[in-house]
Amino acid sequence: MLSLLSRTRLHDPARRVMRLMIRRRMRRGTQQFAHLMLSYSRAGKLRSAMRVLQLMQKDGVGRVVEALEMIGVMLQNGCPPDKITYYTAMGFLCKEKRVAEVRGLLGRMRNDAGLFPDQVTYNMLIHVLAKHGHADEALEFLRESEGKRFRVDEVGYSAVVHSFCLNGRMAEAKEIVSEMISKECHPDVVTYSAVVDGFCRIGEIDQARKMMKHMYKNGCKPNIVTHTALLNGLCKAGKTSEAWELLNNSGEEWWTPSDITYSVVMHGFRREGKLKESCDVVAQMLQKGFFPTTVEINLLIHALCKEGKPGEAKDFMEQCQSKGCTINVINFTTVIHGFSRQGDLESALSLLDDLYLSNRHPDVVTYTVVVNALGKKGRLKEATELVKKMLNRGIVPTLVTYRTVIHRYCEKGTVEDLLDVLDKMLARQELKSVYNQVIEKLCALGKINEAYSLLSKVLRTASQRDAQTCHILMESFLNRGLAVQSYNVACQMFQRNLIPDIKLCREVDNQLTLEKQPAAGKLIVKFLERGLLKQEIW
Repeated sequence: MLSLLSRTRLHDPARRVMRLMIRRRMRRGTQQFAHLMLSYSRAGKLRSAMRVLQLMQKDGVGRVVEALEMIGVMLQNGCPPDKITYYTAMGFLCKEKRVAEVRGLLGRMRNDAGLFPDQVTYNMLIHVLAKHGHADEALEFLRESEGKRFRVDEVGYSAVVHSFCLNGRMAEAKEIVSEMISKECHPDVVTYSAVVDGFCRIGEIDQARKMMKHMYKNGCKPNIVTHTALLNGLCKAGKTSEAWELLNNSGEEWWTPSDITYSVVMHGFRREGKLKESCDVVAQMLQKGFFPTTVEINLLIHALCKEGKPGEAKDFMEQCQSKGCTINVINFTTVIHGFSRQGDLESALSLLDDLYLSNRHPDVVTYTVVVNALGKKGRLKEATELVKKMLNRGIVPTLVTYRTVIHRYCEKGTVEDLLDVLDKMLARQELKSVYNQVIEKLCALGKINEAYSLLSKVLRTASQRDAQTCHILMESFLNRGLAVQSYNVACQMFQRNLIPDIKLCREVDNQLTLEKQPAAGKLIVKFLERGLLKQEIW
């Protein structure tokens, strides 16, 4: 539609189509925006066409070529671009670090449109370049701005400082801060915090502390962001205990920690494996009226369970819940899994009951975990009832669920019980490889006769996946000296137009020959009949 409208002057319908695409969150690329620009251009609305570039920029679709071409078209049609138009094009160029072309555009702006770069122009260039990590180029324009005697405020300096900090170039960042002070352009707390954070990112904690002292000396009090940056640096350096001490002394330093501050220290202890201390941080966090997220709670629960402490994980979860934290199914499932791994099935089932009583519904992961635990203990009847309950709730089993059921029933139960469960599961969804997995698992467990009894279910589809399963079954028979049974599998493959592996068939035929079986040599005949090899090759 936009392509058709771009051949006309009907810019309003084209604009409406674009708005509709934006509202409906349809995918928009450079081509669609170019069509809209062309429609405006044909109607002589070149300024509107240029605004499309700004829309592209907001939409994350930047094209420098269209911006520069549109400026040329506007000049040719006697409609000189304004500064905003030039700024838009320069913004695209700055993102791509095309500084030489920015300078060329500054010249065109002055010579072709009679617009002279001013303080606003340079501030824009400094900010865009710094924002996209081009610190050297931003500093270059800052120096040029100073040379033209434009006033560079603390915001411009701060942008360059931020960019150097993000690139880990702390010597340059510190130098500019000193320059700001010497020019009586005092850095604010945001600038200082960026430098503190930058030093902490590269592990120079002592330099970060010195910068904070420098802040106090220059009459700038650190805020929560500054203190949190320092604590984060300490935690990443493996000094979480020191960070915890500083947090506890925050009242004496006249600053109040935020939920992010507590989270930083909590994660620091967790990474160091100090789970008790991590839980203590959460306890204090709750006392202060802050709530950890369900993800943070689950990270701690998982860590406790991994250390073999599901009981402590359960207590921690209940403590968080009693204080008003949001506890979800994932948190319950993690603890249930922890108990299951410890072999404490009764506690796992008790927690599953608690999950029901709290009006939360287990998901497929929860059911899979408990089914696995029951199967591991050989309690397959209860596992079957749980699978039925899951299906009755409309929950669709995942591939992991199928693998779990197949593994446990093949290991502890009978093939009949397994098929009964699988039939119920497959009634909700079609999964072609299920019986392949059953045969392969039975082969792995040495139950090859049971595996062979299911071969007809696999050969219904006669796919390459089925051929792989048949090869596994053939190898299992052959490894146990049952060459005749392996031969029978190959014959059934031929009947379904599946070609067995020639190398494997040679091994089967050699074994049949050694055993002087009547079937010896018959596999070669089947290959020759189908023209799959010459007689001398076998």
